[in-house]
Amino acid sequence: MIDASLWSLLADSFWKILLPGLTVTIPLTVIAFAIALVIAVCMALVQFANVKGLKQLARFYIWIFRGTPLLVQLFVVFYGLPKVGILIRPFPAAVLVFSLNEGAYCAEIIRAALEAVPIGQLEAGYCTGMTYLQIIRRIILPQAMRTAFPPLSNSLIAMVKDTSLAANITVTEMFMVTQRIVARTYEPLALYIEVGLIYLLFSTVLTWLQRAGEKRLSSHTKKEG
Repeated sequence: MIDASLWSLLADSFWKILLPGLTVTIPLTVIAFAIALVIAVCMALVQFANVKGLKQLARFYIWIFRGTPLLVQLFVVFYGLPKVGILIRPFPAAVLVFSLNEGAYCAEIIRAALEAVPIGQLEAGYCTGMTYLQIIRRIILPQAMRTAFPPLSNSLIAMVKDTSLAANITVTEMFMVTQRIVARTYEPLALYIEVGLIYLLFSTVLTWLQRAGEKRLSSHTKKEG
């Protein structure tokens, strides 16, 4: 049974953990994912267009960031780069690494979605007198992003949980705050379960938003059909 003092500790720590979740974890996720999407679209389009030279650079970038652990990337940027005179504060360092890491994964999702669009759509665009860039912007990319929406949403949910790794480079997000409370109270089981439930709460809200977005896209596609 949980005694009254532990209930009191959990009630008091809940807001102390939730606040950095709202002010650090969520902003970190939103900013990094927005940048990651820009990177991903650029990398996917370069590969889709088969631009020689740039395509190889895109594949190299994706290979590096998908093939190495996120935690190692965080350590290289935050602890390694100062050795060569490049100092980055914790939060910007986390944004940089999460953006580059997530951009590599999202690039493959968007590339696959682009390739799933029937080639006839591209040919039809040329027949109407549109340029390649106009076809991509108005026809191909909108269709691809609808296909990519569910896996991209899953990536966003995964990123919310991965932000806990930012505690390793001194970003004061939810997990680091929890660690500090544990060090002071010696109640690791209850407090780590509590922070896990808060992560679950964030993920659940994003899952609801994902389902709502998928329903809206589905109904919009049916109307167009």
